[in-house]
Amino acid sequence: MSLTLYHRHVLEDYLAGSEAKANPNHLAVIRRPAIFSVLAHRGHEASVKETLTSTDGALLRDCAPGEWLLVSTASGAAVVENLLGEIAGASLADQSDGRVLLRICGPNVRKILAKCVAVDLHPDAFSIGSSANMLCCHVTANLARSGADAFEIIVPRSFAGSVFEEVMEMGREFALTAAFAEG
Repeated sequence: MSLTLYHRHVLEDYLAGSEAKANPNHLAVIRRPAIFSVLAHRGHEASVKETLTSTDGALLRDCAPGEWLLVSTASGAAVVENLLGEIAGASLADQSDGRVLLRICGPNVRKILAKCVAVDLHPDAFSIGSSANMLCCHVTANLARSGADAFEIIVPRSFAGSVFEEVMEMGREFALTAAFAEG
C-alpha cells in the first residue's frame, strides 16, 4: 500500500475564497520558505554572521546577539541546509515547518502594523534590512523591514491563524487583502 502525503499550509482555510486581485495594501502568505534558526557559539558571533551574510539567496534576520533566522523563499530547506553545511562555531535548526512567513506591503503598512506591534516603525528608527524579535498581535514574532513600504513577519505555525486574523482585522479600514504569494 502506497501512502501519498500532501503539504497543506496552515493558513489554507483562512485564504479560501480570498480576492484574486491584490489591493495596494496586501498580505502575502509565503507557501514554503526555508527558515533556519542559527545560534553562534561564544566567541564565534562575527565569523558566523559573516558566513550567513554571504549565503546566496538567503536573508539574515536578527533575533538577539549571536542569534539569527536565515530565510530563503527561493530555495527549499534541503538546498539551504546543503549550502550551510557545518558552520564552524554555530548550531543550526531547520524551522521551516514550524514557522510561517507573512509579507505585508502597501502605503498604509506602518499604520496597520502600529496596531499590532509596540515598536517605532518610522524609517529613521527601523530602516530597510532591520529586524527584531517582538510581540506581534500578542505572539512572539520576528519582524523585518524588507522595503520602503514592506515588512515580513515570521510567527510560530501554531499561532499563524491567530496572527493572520488579527492583522487582517487591523487592516480592514485600509482594504487589506490577502492571498498566497505568487510563484
